[in-house]
Amino acid sequence: MKELKIKQKNSVFKKIFIKFCRLIGYEIIDQNNLFLPVANKSGENRISQQGKYSITLPTGIVNITRPVKSLDVILRSCASVKIIKQSKERLFEKEKFVYSIKTLKSIINSINFSKEKLKNVEMSITIIDDRSDEKILNEFKSILADNQIKSNIINLDVDKYKPQIKLINEENKKVHEDMLLNMSSIHQSFALGKNFNDLIYFVEDDYIHKKECILEMILTYEKLASQLNSELFLCPSDYPYLYANMEKTSILLGDKSHWRGINQTLLTFLTSKKLLDKYFNELTNMCKYEHYPFEKPLHKIYEKEYCFSPIPSLSMHCTNINSIYGIPPNFEWKKVWDEN
Repeated sequence: MKELKIKQKNSVFKKIFIKFCRLIGYEIIDQNNLFLPVANKSGENRISQQGKYSITLPTGIVNITRPVKSLDVILRSCASVKIIKQSKERLFEKEKFVYSIKTLKSIINSINFSKEKLKNVEMSITIIDDRSDEKILNEFKSILADNQIKSNIINLDVDKYKPQIKLINEENKKVHEDMLLNMSSIHQSFALGKNFNDLIYFVEDDYIHKKECILEMILTYEKLASQLNSELFLCPSDYPYLYANMEKTSILLGDKSHWRGINQTLLTFLTSKKLLDKYFNELTNMCKYEHYPFEKPLHKIYEKEYCFSPIPSLSMHCTNINSIYGIPPNFEWKKVWDEN
């Protein structure tokens, strides 16, 4: 009987202590089973609270001073061109429209996966399409209609943006017609981004996302921006080039992934409206003059601002197998492909 009373007293004391911790904003952890009684969650699960705090065991809590309010995805699609200025086959050797459709499906799957945790974050998808045939556009519309996500499809405004491009590039060569249209699409995506309010994810139509991608990017953005007191860039792909040389970098903890400081990406990245406004001239410079490498102005920005990519990768870039900006190492390529 004494032993039972002791257990009851311990239980009562524990409940009182948990209520006290909730009141003063502290979290505690049961070392026996890694259970967090204040949050009423297992330490194996995501225990961060979007917009309020980020918890990573065993490093503790980061109070969020930079909450995310919205995420607007701008997907640039061109289902008619395999790879600009290349004849190589992509991973899995499918027609280009297959990658465009899978990219859209993977983004939607990732948004749907994140909804429970990101109830206060408004999300939308806008597709800027370049020359996809009617059958593909109808497929896009059907996919979007089946999901409760704010969406829009607009055509590339070639007449507005193409005339602004210099026809001779940095290598003193004539700019390829497909590149002229690609640069116009990029320009239109940046111009569209100025209409949004918070985070913007610029993405090309050959990136297949893991379902955890959107959730991890938003929770990590909040955490790192709060820690660093700075807006930043995130790229969801762990590119192969990062393992080609011995380079010094910074490794930070996101919500569930490690994130590595990087200084190069392609034109798929997430950033804030503040940074888009700050570097709008530099970003649109890529759309008016073909540099070598093409993303040189973007890489110059990364010399002044933080940019991170995840380890392991949250998406795969479906270019050819040998590309240094292609499929990520130690990644379940076929599994992610089939899931979408």
